[in-house]
Amino acid sequence: MIRIGIGIVIAVQFLLTGCATPTKMAYSDETTSVVVPSNSVFLMTATLKNTYHPSHQPTLLVVNVEKAGAKEKADRFNFTMDKQAKFKETNKAEEGNLYLLRMELPPGTYEIVGLNCMSSGFPAGFFYAPLHENLTVLGSGVFYLGHVDATVRERTGNEFKAGATLPLIDQAIAGASGGTFDIGISDHWDTEESTFRTAVPKLGNTSVQKTILPPFDRAKAQEWWEKH
Repeated sequence: MIRIGIGIVIAVQFLLTGCATPTKMAYSDETTSVVVPSNSVFLMTATLKNTYHPSHQPTLLVVNVEKAGAKEKADRFNFTMDKQAKFKETNKAEEGNLYLLRMELPPGTYEIVGLNCMSSGFPAGFFYAPLHENLTVLGSGVFYLGHVDATVRERTGNEFKAGATLPLIDQAIAGASGGTFDIGISDHWDTEESTFRTAVPKLGNTSVQKTILPPFDRAKAQEWWEKH
């Protein structure tokens, strides 16, 4: 039996925006909205690469975040890319595409589910880099979560796929169905602080606390993929 996989489901969610709320990044030059005083803003960077099929580099579309026990659209957030988020899109496997992410969330318990991506080559393929990181928002402030390295490599055995199986040809050519993601999380704040403050002027001199996410749990991502 052909496994359709979660990738197509999430790609359709993004295109239709019927299952999640499209949400702008905090401190964006593309909006006049200001950060709500009671909310928190979470800064994170992500580098996406495809070393398996280098002509199809993942470009980030949305970051999927959900409230704990999400049951409706208002509990799911699709943080969309703006010009500041698309900090460096080289579409080169040796460098990858680098994104500056700024997620504003009200108090509550959340899960950063993953990164929904589309390939840079033709035909377009869809990728999904799982994160499954829990996040507790207690009050106001700005916090740095770390740097995510997500690299597509050739899949072996029953490893979770880097994207959906269907459409067969498109996903195979992109390396999404035959690949998987290796994901690492690390602290780059010493070098990334100046990048954020220069690229996102509205951040200004706001104090930023480090709250680095735990290491990627591959077993958890595998279990979630097998159930979907």
